[in-house]
Amino acid sequence: MANVETALKEATTSIDGVLGAALVDCGSGMALGTIGGGKDLDLTVAAAGNTDVVRAKLRTMEMLGMKDEIEDILITLGGQYHLIRLLKGRGGSGLFLYLALDKGRANLAMARHQLKKIEAELEV
Repeated sequence: MANVETALKEATTSIDGVLGAALVDCGSGMALGTIGGGKDLDLTVAAAGNTDVVRAKLRTMEMLGMKDEIEDILITLGGQYHLIRLLKGRGGSGLFLYLALDKGRANLAMARHQLKKIEAELEV
């Protein structure tokens, strides 16, 4: 079982093109842990903003009467992918992993696969 710091480090080492990663609490929008980022990518701001994205999608699904679960949310920018993976099980409910990826270096399918593996090993 990996703790938050270990899981975020694994994301940066096992996934090509990671610019930054965070574990975020959906209730507060606060990042429980971050790695990477920088002046062009403030992960605390990204955590809060992406919390709004998750909440909006959950509300929309509820209004539509959808009984499904969000696996992940992908936001594609000109030069980046932003990947949000909602955690399930073992106390992960209400949390999500957030990755910002360099579009030119990242393999989106592999990033999603690795993020799912990291989620399975994460102990919150």
